[in-house]
Amino acid sequence: MGKNTEIKLVGQPIFKQAINLIDAINVSSLVKKHGADHYYKTFKAKPQLVTMLFGVLSRCDSMTEICEG
Repeated sequence: MGKNTEIKLVGQPIFKQAINLIDAINVSSLVKKHGADHYYKTFKAKPQLVTMLFGVLSRCDSMTEICEG
């Protein structure tokens, strides 16, 4: 019994699909429109959005778990 070479994995992981949607929405224009990065300290709006999305999809309970991920 050999390997089945006809099986093709299609699609992308959920996280990559979500990131592609964020890029399609054009977050930078929304950030400019609403002044979201005016008083930022550590994260600008888009990296924070990606980080928090990762934390939610990974079911992280703390920032330490997000950093380790």
